[in-house]
Amino acid sequence: MAKPDPALLDPARYPFTCRSEPRFGDLDVNMHINNVSMAGLLEDSRVRFYHACGYRDLLVGKTSMVASVAIEYLGEASYPDSVEIACAMERVGRTSHQVVQVVTQDGRPVVFARTVLVTVGAEGPAALPESFAAAVKPWMLRP
Repeated sequence: MAKPDPALLDPARYPFTCRSEPRFGDLDVNMHINNVSMAGLLEDSRVRFYHACGYRDLLVGKTSMVASVAIEYLGEASYPDSVEIACAMERVGRTSHQVVQVVTQDGRPVVFARTVLVTVGAEGPAALPESFAAAVKPWMLRP
């Protein structure tokens, strides 16, 4: 897979950032944060992002599930330095939305991720509430 557009690697474009401290147990034999642990850090920051934007309340009786995750490893992240994970909504569709994340360590991008989530109701996939797109505008990727 090709590297992401360099503009997507600028944390200033993302409305939400959190810091995570890697644990020794997150390391591979080369003393880098392993891929499984990085996926966990991305998941945790995505949940924190949703908590900050009031995501559960925006879905109005529905939930969502991950349909796709693409993770691009751009560099090595090491212990013990913390990582900063920036998150933004990139696209809102009829039944799904897309989140992008960039992980930096010491100011350099080490991971880029894109996640597609599908809205689910009692009968399966469901349309996003009409108010969802307007409510998440402040949480969209900045130009």
